[in-house]
This record gives sequence, structure tokens and C-alpha cells, in this order.
Amino acid sequence: MPDYEELYHMMIHASEAALAALETGNVWDARRILIAAEQAAEDRYVESAG
Repeated sequence: MPDYEELYHMMIHASEAALAALETGNVWDARRILIAAEQAAEDRYVESAG
């Protein structure tokens, strides 16, 4: 069973990091952070659901 709390924390930390990148005007880093977090969360979900 997926650990939704862990997935939630992964995405929250990534969104905080992305916001920090945006505050410095670094849009591409913010995008990279969010995409990487989404992929990691999807991978963990699939691993734990299967």
C-alpha cells in the first residue's frame, strides 16, 4: 500500500524548493525540481502499489 504521507511530504518539500528557486528568478530550476519530484513520487507509488 502506498505511503501517501511520504508522497505528500515529497511533493511539499519540492514545492518549497521550487518556490525558493522562483524567488530568485530561476524558473528552469523550479520546473526541474517539480518534474523530478513528480517522477520520484510516481515511481514510489508504482513500487509500493505493485
